[in-house]
Amino acid sequence: MTDENEPIRVIVVDDHDLLRKGVRDLLTEHGLQVVGEASDGDDAVRLVAHAAPDVVVMDLNMPRMSGIEATRRLARVSPTSRVLVLTVSADDETVADAIEAGASGYLLKDASGDEIASGVRAAAAGEALISPRIAARLLERMRPAEGAGVRGSGTGAELTDREVEVLRLLAAGNDNAAIAQELYISPRTVKNHISSILAKLHVDNRIQAAVYAVRKGLV
Repeated sequence: MTDENEPIRVIVVDDHDLLRKGVRDLLTEHGLQVVGEASDGDDAVRLVAHAAPDVVVMDLNMPRMSGIEATRRLARVSPTSRVLVLTVSADDETVADAIEAGASGYLLKDASGDEIASGVRAAAAGEALISPRIAARLLERMRPAEGAGVRGSGTGAELTDREVEVLRLLAAGNDNAAIAQELYISPRTVKNHISSILAKLHVDNRIQAAVYAVRKGLV
């Protein structure tokens, strides 16, 4: 997570020069600091290892090394850098692969400038943003059949009742402020609960926690 007084540092990765420049200009207009660019996954890994940005805006379909493989490697070379996928691919398998590789957010390239900037800020804050168009379909695909799986408090992990409540609301797409309002607790308390949930579930980010909740039938 970045200091609120410091600009969010971003690296943009896309093999199309024009698209990469467009994303760079868009982010700059929204007050974000683009500290580097790469045209393929291999260059991205080297650049991120050196620059350690707050967020990497990552395309998936690139030569030499795919964005999914690059995302997987970035978790090792720069674990504090968050990856926001920005791509044209909306198929379920690609989305699931990106999330499992460690992506903190997933947006389509037809997202508005405000949505992309919000996605970067959410990733930098340790939150997640996924394109509404694919979120519902992806979660429905992973939802267990009626009567199957584990429901209620049977999460398969030692979560407290409050953590289960937070996880349910997180998986339903609520941000920290909305969860805090729903449960009548502070956003800082929500943040602490989510950190505990991620550690107990052995997952890297909110999206992976949401996937876990859906697979367990909690939402």
